[in-house]
Amino acid sequence: MTSDTLQGQHLQCLRNEQQLFVDLSFQLNRGEILFVEGANGSGKTTLLRMLCGLREPDEGQILWNNNSIFDASAMYSTQVIYIGHYAGVKRDLTVEENLQMITALISTKPGLDLEHILDELHLLEYADHPVGHLSAGQQRRVALARLLMANAIIWILDEPYTSLDKNIIAWLESLFVRHVEAGGMIVLTSHQAVQLDNCPVVPLRLGS
Repeated sequence: MTSDTLQGQHLQCLRNEQQLFVDLSFQLNRGEILFVEGANGSGKTTLLRMLCGLREPDEGQILWNNNSIFDASAMYSTQVIYIGHYAGVKRDLTVEENLQMITALISTKPGLDLEHILDELHLLEYADHPVGHLSAGQQRRVALARLLMANAIIWILDEPYTSLDKNIIAWLESLFVRHVEAGGMIVLTSHQAVQLDNCPVVPLRLGS
């Protein structure tokens, strides 16, 4: 396992001339989870977008292995999978078509088996159903399929438990454990209680 690190150094974010956070620093290593906490409007989603390379900080820098993620964006982007607060799926496409589209957009794991992934997510019987006809929880599971498909070290997840029942939440948390035990990294936000007792968690609080 390599000693990859993701660092935020003295980050500052302004939105509409309002300061969301200032002098924010952290370091995340392989095998760890960065759990970002804070009230609504404290800048959690904005920080996650920064870590994805979608928005530059107003001050400070974000480093992947001591190099700015914005200077090496092409290389860094292959290491990251991002799932936002919304499912981000194509409602007019079937479940299987959504997954096939994802394979064309991201670096996937060797020997990818879409049928196995659908079965693990309890979506196999819905493979040919338009995603727009599914429940919110099922649509969220289609989005989470990216975690099983992506060959990425860093998972960045904004409220990943949204619309999930307790059984799928338990499955997702077991997936988190598997990922970090294999040397992955996770950055996540959640308003719900998170059971990650088996994982090294780095807390990061935004706001007062």
